[in-house]
Amino acid sequence: MQLADQRDIAAPPETVWAALFDPQVLAACVPGCESMTGSPEAGFEAVVVQKVGPVKARFTGVVTLSDIVPGESCTITGEGKGGAAGFAKGAAKVTLAPSDRGTLLGYTVEANVGGKLAQLGSRVIDGFARKMADDFFARFQDAVEGPEDDPAPEAAEEGAAGDDTPKKGWFRRLVSR
Repeated sequence: MQLADQRDIAAPPETVWAALFDPQVLAACVPGCESMTGSPEAGFEAVVVQKVGPVKARFTGVVTLSDIVPGESCTITGEGKGGAAGFAKGAAKVTLAPSDRGTLLGYTVEANVGGKLAQLGSRVIDGFARKMADDFFARFQDAVEGPEDDPAPEAAEEGAAGDDTPKKGWFRRLVSR
């Protein structure tokens, strides 16, 4: 399965690039991510819980960044094993270009599954992969963007109920301090 899309992010390319290599941002953007440890140079180990159709599994695996052209493009690759559910592999080729709004982030995603997951059929898998990619890049955009003139950035960083859920633009506010 392969898909491509792009997002116009209201932040300078340098901020978007830095966010792509920040483990906190990546962990916050991966739907179902329970933990992520490591570094961009050595790769990350992640634990992700997902439900695909009737199959729910905890995947443990690695995320690596490769084909890095500083400030322009990189490839984010992930591979996880979900025990009896099977495995999932995916890669996203990410490109950045300046735009009138800030940064045009383009991505091409390729995903493969095996085991019980592969038995669900290509329509279920394709829909799930598209949703995962869309969710990841929507969360990424929310983490990077933020209101230009935020009157109380510290208050906006925590959820309304006092939880620790990062709010829109948390990474941008962090790097602009």
